[in-house]
Amino acid sequence: QVQLVESGGGLVQAGGSLRLSCAQSGRTFSRYAMGWFRQAPGKEREFVAAVNLSGGTTHYADSVKGRFTISRDNAKNTVYLQMNSLKPEDTAVYYCAARSWVLSPQASEYDYWGQGTQVTVSS
Repeated sequence: QVQLVESGGGLVQAGGSLRLSCAQSGRTFSRYAMGWFRQAPGKEREFVAAVNLSGGTTHYADSVKGRFTISRDNAKNTVYLQMNSLKPEDTAVYYCAARSWVLSPQASEYDYWGQGTQVTVSS
């Protein structure tokens, strides 16, 4: 069983930055592609970013390209989401997720989820 615990959320002004972390335990971290998703009130969960096993390949939603960076440290069993130039529309609960081997932008293809961390961007 894989456990995922997110941290790093909070309240920030528009234009500011936050770094989210997601620590995995339970299985071999390097066997899992990792993704970040978010869900705003009244909206469906949406893809934000994903990274492959080694960290060498990444994929982003158009809405965050150039502002967010996903990375992973396999020695620390942790995936990160660096968020810069934050906008009020980035306000959401952010979730990390894990799936075996291949990265994907589809939430339905992920097997394990964290509990989420709230990010609020004020205007």
